Amino acid sequence: MVDVSQHELVPEHTVLPEDEVEDVLEEYGIERTSLPKLKRRDPALPDDAEPGDVVKVVRDSRTTDEAIVYRLVIE
Repeated sequence: MVDVSQHELVPEHTVLPEDEVEDVLEEYGIERTSLPKLKRRDPALPDDAEPGDVVKVVRDSRTTDEAIVYRLVIE
């Protein structure tokens, strides 16, 4: 079976530690539940991602070197 998360077109997904999650939420002035959602069964997620975790997604961007977005893992 193919590991989709290792494909060159799939952006880097990293589970954030709780202290970094708090910093991100404070920086943007939002609640965890206000983040866009990402289902746990998404094949690009790291294996250790659990519902309630916040994932940092780093994508290549044409206008900036990279675009960083955050997603809340849901069931």
